Amino acid sequence: MRITIRDGGPDDIPAILGMLDSCVEWLVAQGRTGQWGTKPLSQSPKTVESVRRYMAEGSVFMADADRVPAATLTLTDSPGACLSHLSPPGEPERYIHWLASDRRFKGHGVGSALLAHAAEETRRAGVGLLRVDCYAGDDGKLVRYYEANGFTRTEAFTLGENDWPGQLLARRV
Repeated sequence: MRITIRDGGPDDIPAILGMLDSCVEWLVAQGRTGQWGTKPLSQSPKTVESVRRYMAEGSVFMADADRVPAATLTLTDSPGACLSHLSPPGEPERYIHWLASDRRFKGHGVGSALLAHAAEETRRAGVGLLRVDCYAGDDGKLVRYYEANGFTRTEAFTLGENDWPGQLLARRV
């Protein structure tokens, strides 16, 4: 399988939302509903607006596997308003939003390829810090995934009325 990374844009929004829905379906099948719930994220106006907003604020990258959109992430200059309670890094940063893959491509390295690309883009911009946050509940597998891709835990946090457990991670590039 050949993985290529390309710039994404508004025409990719349906594919991105499809990837997010694929992730929810996969998580639900495993009984892991704490991260993104049970309903397709494409049906949430808040999620659709978030994808569009971060796309307008930053750079979207798509990983294509044999020319089929397989994974995505968006890179911006900050975590955004919803995470303004997190400790500021005290230096310029790039921040990863909406890393997701079509679960048909699970295990083929498309997510890791995008994370490596985000690190290289950050380095090329002359920025030394790449950060991301993720769901830290259940078995902690997602946190370990980021650690396996060169990130280090920096700050645990909770969000919302349900105290959604999150983990902020950072990677020097």
